[in-house]
Amino acid sequence: MKLDTLQCEIGRRHLELATRRTFLKDCTTGLGALWLASQQATAAASSRSESGPLGLPHHTPKVKRVIFLHMIGAPSQLELFENKPELIAYDGKDCPNEFLKGKRFAFIQGIPKMLGPQYPFAQYGESGAWVSDRLPMFAKHVDDVCFIKSMQTDQFNHGPAQLMVHTGQPRLGYPSIGSWVTWGLGTENEDLPGFIVLLSGGRQPRVGKALWSGGFLPSVYQGVQCRSQGDPVLNISNPSGESRQERRVLLDALTKLNQQSYNTFGDEETLARIAQYELAFRMQSAAPEAMDITQEPQQVRDSYGANPGAESFANNCLLARRLAERGVRFIQLFDWGWDTHGSNESEALNVGFRRKCKQIDQPISALLTDLKQRGMMEDTLVVWSGEFGRTSMRENRGGAEMRFVGRDHNPHAFTLWMAGAGVRAGYTHGETDPMGFSIVRDPVHIRDFHATLLHLLGLDHRRLSIPFQGLNQKLTGVKEARVVTEVLANSAAASV
Repeated sequence: MKLDTLQCEIGRRHLELATRRTFLKDCTTGLGALWLASQQATAAASSRSESGPLGLPHHTPKVKRVIFLHMIGAPSQLELFENKPELIAYDGKDCPNEFLKGKRFAFIQGIPKMLGPQYPFAQYGESGAWVSDRLPMFAKHVDDVCFIKSMQTDQFNHGPAQLMVHTGQPRLGYPSIGSWVTWGLGTENEDLPGFIVLLSGGRQPRVGKALWSGGFLPSVYQGVQCRSQGDPVLNISNPSGESRQERRVLLDALTKLNQQSYNTFGDEETLARIAQYELAFRMQSAAPEAMDITQEPQQVRDSYGANPGAESFANNCLLARRLAERGVRFIQLFDWGWDTHGSNESEALNVGFRRKCKQIDQPISALLTDLKQRGMMEDTLVVWSGEFGRTSMRENRGGAEMRFVGRDHNPHAFTLWMAGAGVRAGYTHGETDPMGFSIVRDPVHIRDFHATLLHLLGLDHRRLSIPFQGLNQKLTGVKEARVVTEVLANSAAASV
């Protein structure tokens, strides 16, 4: 290449690089600048017009915030909500071949024995909904609840199934529901995260923080795990001997350094880092107050069974109400310990299952009562679910069915319920066969549930998307999904 030609090429490349750098550094219409500006304006925009960083919602929402109660390990619907008296006659008999042919199971081998209902059921309320004696306090609320008894998923192992419920995909790396919602709608409180996660049961879910990950969305939208014991967020307190004023000076200096880094390299995650540091600083005042359940009257704490300072599902239900009334958009509770396969007859569906039911019955009842008394059910949605259902036959590991009396995983049918804004109260959608194994009417896939949840929040699942890896990625994925209009309040007039 001749010298003058080489110089021209070098000049052209320099101009091209300078132009890109100038765009990222100075142009007020750059993606990074837009994103940072949207973050600074989110709270004000949300309070004025119910719109978030993307200028959403797409239509008038019925729901402002969601409290999602996930029972990690998949409780048996046949011991809680599915009354199947016909199954009693088959208890201990060989499983019919039609239940096994072409099916995949996690543990069942050979021909297992059928397993009848373990607890008595009764009908409650004007709706006549069936609930077992394991949830006597929740049973009083069935006329406020919309049951979906025909849920189905693609996954029969816990980790992928949990990811499917919360991210719409069985693989790591995808945004969770809470991340999609806060990305679309923002938050109502600039001093608290829009998406908060609370854990109980003594362990994290199998796939851990992937269930509240921001995936390929800006990391500021990932869920923030808070604790009901100790500091609400790890490292939120200032180091010993450092004042809030000193922390502010340090943060200002760090912001300048991060801004210089962004001006040089144009990495939008640097802006996310700035926003997260600022949020953390504001949370130092707001989070301890919001998470302090000792501020609640004793009778309120007693109604939940809450014990300040402990890590418990009861405490987390009370915290969920406190966070909801402070404008947190999506509050996710995970309660571990529901994988009640059982290692012998005394543990299978008795000790472990009974204990877990007792731990959640009073708090859920108190949460629904509390929200209703405060008028919050008019714009708050409560969701309860596991990751899949349980089989009508015993788990059978190599013929050891007499030792393992718990139920195996069943992705083909499980129960989910919702209560609150926008859903039909006292209504049951879908039906399973007399054995409670397969759906015979109105199946609802996880994708359909996601589409319905977004719809209630004012979001169109077909339009809430972001380009990534060559696709316009959506919570509902690339397969067909529908809003389940039958479960919406005034569904006869509902249109999508």
